[in-house]
Amino acid sequence: MLKIALSLVIALLLTILAYPAYINRMNKLQYGQQIREDGPKAHSGKAGTPTMGGVIFLLAAAVSLIIFTGLSPVAWLVLLVMLGCGLIGFIDDYRKIVGKQSLGLRARSKLAGQLLIAAVFALLLHLLGFYDPLVVLPFLDITINLGFFYPVFLFLVVIAATNAVNLTDGVDGLAAGITIVVLIAFFYIGFINEQTAVMIICTALVGATLGFLVFNRHPARLFMGDVGSIGLGGALAALAVLTKSELFLIIIGGIYVVETLSVIAQVASFQLTGKRVLLMAPLHHHFELKGWTEWKVVLAFWGAAAVFAFLGVLAYR
Repeated sequence: MLKIALSLVIALLLTILAYPAYINRMNKLQYGQQIREDGPKAHSGKAGTPTMGGVIFLLAAAVSLIIFTGLSPVAWLVLLVMLGCGLIGFIDDYRKIVGKQSLGLRARSKLAGQLLIAAVFALLLHLLGFYDPLVVLPFLDITINLGFFYPVFLFLVVIAATNAVNLTDGVDGLAAGITIVVLIAFFYIGFINEQTAVMIICTALVGATLGFLVFNRHPARLFMGDVGSIGLGGALAALAVLTKSELFLIIIGGIYVVETLSVIAQVASFQLTGKRVLLMAPLHHHFELKGWTEWKVVLAFWGAAAVFAFLGVLAYR
């Protein structure tokens, strides 16, 4: 248990100590966030806020979990997916912030990168003895053998998790707080499965994300960027696979699902009828435009995330 606690503390300290210098450096380089012109007007003041904060907390989590898990194959598998997806997000951020290319990395390039990561992940799962094509359906106690289709399923898990977390990152502290709640749920799953490495991975990520949240709480001094949100999504995807809770992630991370569905519904409604079902998508922006303060949105979504995580854990048991 000492290693588990220390992994959180070390990751937390690393991020808190590193961020002031990082923020100052980003300000000097004028590498700040670009704000959507069609976004909430209250966000206009956030333009220029340092971004790509995910670089620090992903590396801090990586250092902490390596120290306390050693050569654990589970830890290295999570690192592969987390840092691989984080690299995709970093390239996207770099092109937008440094290269001044508003579109960043093309969608097909992101998909190609995620496909490569999922393929390597599937291969290593097989080589290390973790490959298991059986998928459990929540609440039904039914197991399906996906056979040769399991690698495709892995790709879909990675794609869904990374994009869902990315869409949720839009209000100060929102994605970070929700992800901490989800990680606590995976910590419990690791506990009941007696997977110590999973528990350490979760606490290291919680510590690093908490450190980031210190600077990302409203009014944010720093944003995580795509490097952070896509990296966190990759970590959650890997944890779901390694704990055989792939479909339970839909429940545990239910708030991510709601955010994603809000975007899909908005786009589909506009294309089919020319009308929007929300004032703005994702859903958190809809509530902002309804007059909710950022803190009210964040607290409400954190609460909803806790309910989803609790239901997901109950379903897993």
